[in-house]
Amino acid sequence: MNDKNIVQMPDGYLNKTPLFQFILLSCLFPLWGCAAALNDILITQFKSVFSLSNFASALVQSAFYGGYFLIAIPASLVIKKTSYKVAILIGLTLYIVGCTLFFPASHMATYTMFLAAIFAIAIGLSFLETAANTYSSMIGPKAYATLRLNISQTFYPIGAAAGILLGKYLVFSEGESLEKQMAGMNAEQVHNFKVLMLENTLEPYKYMIMVLVVVMVLFLLTRFPTCKVAQTASHKRPSALDTLRYLASNARFRRGIVAQFLYVGMQVAVWSFTIRLALELGDINERDASTFMVYSFACFFIGKFIANILMTRFNPEKVLILYSVIGALFLAYVALAPSFSAVYVAVLVSVLFGPCWATIYAGTLDTVDNEHPEMAGAEIVIAMVGAAGGRAGLGCVAGVVRAR
Repeated sequence: MNDKNIVQMPDGYLNKTPLFQFILLSCLFPLWGCAAALNDILITQFKSVFSLSNFASALVQSAFYGGYFLIAIPASLVIKKTSYKVAILIGLTLYIVGCTLFFPASHMATYTMFLAAIFAIAIGLSFLETAANTYSSMIGPKAYATLRLNISQTFYPIGAAAGILLGKYLVFSEGESLEKQMAGMNAEQVHNFKVLMLENTLEPYKYMIMVLVVVMVLFLLTRFPTCKVAQTASHKRPSALDTLRYLASNARFRRGIVAQFLYVGMQVAVWSFTIRLALELGDINERDASTFMVYSFACFFIGKFIANILMTRFNPEKVLILYSVIGALFLAYVALAPSFSAVYVAVLVSVLFGPCWATIYAGTLDTVDNEHPEMAGAEIVIAMVGAAGGRAGLGCVAGVVRAR
């Protein structure tokens, strides 16, 4: 860092936020937003191409968030032994590797190979999220940790919208829906058409690789503060086992984990089924249906922006509770309404998702002692496995309801 006025406090926080480093760190958030949004595109594409049930198509999210579940703790150990920057560079490298796996996957044309590529991307993103979320909350004064993370998270919907747009124009085709197009083809034409549709899925990842390489170079060339608790001869940092025991005994931390688990499961389930909901309730194709996800992420951005302003005036937890209550009412309408209006309300509910992830994350992290932030952050990221269960569970329910 060039600013000599920035001083690291004993608890790992800084007396002021280094602006360039914070902006660069925040640029990581749209990168995993793009990957997560593309999953919704892939689910829709794979469901038609591989003739999958709602439950089977949900395995895309299960593979994705399963990677988070398995790698978050190892990622936290890497951070503890090295630095947040090293973990971020590892995450970017693995992200690039995962994107390149879409090339052989598109040629092998098997659902299993695509799931393997998605899982590889998730491993890289687990490193990125475990490092970047905690790092964003710590790279400045402690009093503004929650606001800082909410600002970083505001970049997320930009990447998510970019992912949907890449999928809309590079993956989805024009004309009628895939199922209607294939209905008028013979067996050979259907096979060739499916191969072409699978080849389209790798197109967004070509552009993503180029962006990732640029971001990686910027991180390599930029100095970052360590943001770790000062270690002295008289006081050594606890072992990983000691930290796990401490976190397991922390009731407030456990409640935060449960809250994050439930929130992420709900959010991903809503976003994953928005395109399917539009296809079911309206006579439109996949490309047009994906537009509703662009609107969803625009609403998400607006919701985060408004929440950031409210948090400068009101307690973040009160803002979170208000958003959650209104959001629950919106989702009740989506579940009960039989008309296309349910799609519009499903889009609007993204406004209420705005403060949830970052506020729960920072608030939960604030319940632990300063000696345990890496492992605590990893366990909060692990709670994202709720997305796998939520998406798969909703897929199973949708399959049962449709069967009736």
